[in-house]
Amino acid sequence: MASAVKIPLKVTPNAPKDEVVGWRGDVLAVKITAPPLEGRANRHLLNFLARVFDVSPADVTLLRGETSRTKTVQITGLSATQARERLAPHLQ
Repeated sequence: MASAVKIPLKVTPNAPKDEVVGWRGDVLAVKITAPPLEGRANRHLLNFLARVFDVSPADVTLLRGETSRTKTVQITGLSATQARERLAPHLQ
């Protein structure tokens, strides 16, 4: 079975730019430009995270929080260590 990592998120839609804000305890804060309408923010979020973690968009799955700002995503093909390494350049 491929490795996978689950990441709890706090997402802010309608932001001026897409960015990883940083860790707030065990939750990763992320801002995205897309509005929370008709699933657009979720699709945008998953594509943004795929770029951040350098994986295919198909490897990023929304597990929980479809209509909430608090979400959990799973990234397939990465260990927790690899995910932290790929996230590091995006943290302020």
